[in-house]
Amino acid sequence: MNFQWYPGHMTKAKRAMQEDIRLIDVVIELVDARIPISSKNPDIDTLANNKSRIILLNKSDMADPEFLTDWIQYYENEGYLALAVNAKQKSGLKQVNALIQKACQEKIERDRKRGILNRPVRAMIVGIPNVGKSTFINSFAGRACTKTGNKPGVTKGKQWIRLNKQVELLDTPGILWPKFEDQTVGQHLAFIGSIKDELIQSTELALDLIEFLATFYPGVLADNYSLTEEKPKVEILRQLAENRGCIQKGNEPDYDKAAFMLLDDFRNARLGRITIERPAKNGG
Repeated sequence: MNFQWYPGHMTKAKRAMQEDIRLIDVVIELVDARIPISSKNPDIDTLANNKSRIILLNKSDMADPEFLTDWIQYYENEGYLALAVNAKQKSGLKQVNALIQKACQEKIERDRKRGILNRPVRAMIVGIPNVGKSTFINSFAGRACTKTGNKPGVTKGKQWIRLNKQVELLDTPGILWPKFEDQTVGQHLAFIGSIKDELIQSTELALDLIEFLATFYPGVLADNYSLTEEKPKVEILRQLAENRGCIQKGNEPDYDKAAFMLLDDFRNARLGRITIERPAKNGG
């Protein structure tokens, strides 16, 4: 399956970000803690060159806790300040302000020496679609500043948000990059819902997810769907369809409906805390 989604508004959004970056002191990039590599846009590195950088591993409540610390260490080794957060539950958000001040310490010190006091730090919030940027901003600000939705493409334009006397945030639309060199990246993005479902082959994607879960999280499918895992993945999806009443005319399994059910259960952590990508030292 070939994964790609780069609509016109993303090109426009990227161009706007290139213009706005000169106003920015620090770039805060949200990634999905379940796929911390695939959900990181490589174009941001070029865009944010010479800017202070913070990586927030969002949706950490959905990720396998065994790998969270390793991923934070991974990004710190890469030169970022990193933190695991759960924007929906506001977990970890109290530490973000301190992280912003730390990232901009040199800039704040330069301002102080020039006699510029109390100028707020300007932070740009970036990330791919459906990574939780709007939820993060609303939770961080303590009020509804942006429109949120559990689907990609909700934020269409930029907006400045004054958080407090110390920080101003520039929200930006979620953008992907024009071409995935590695289709595994596209697969992982489709797993978490960052590529529109209308553009994917749901049954094929669900079979890929079944293969991953049976290999790295044995027992999860059996426990959640009362099925036998020691079978070909198509047979596992058939069992899932039958056990959950996904039946169409002629008493045949509705594989499409069962596929979307499985994907939805994974995306909303109903199968438990699952991490798709593991740091290299854990064999990822």
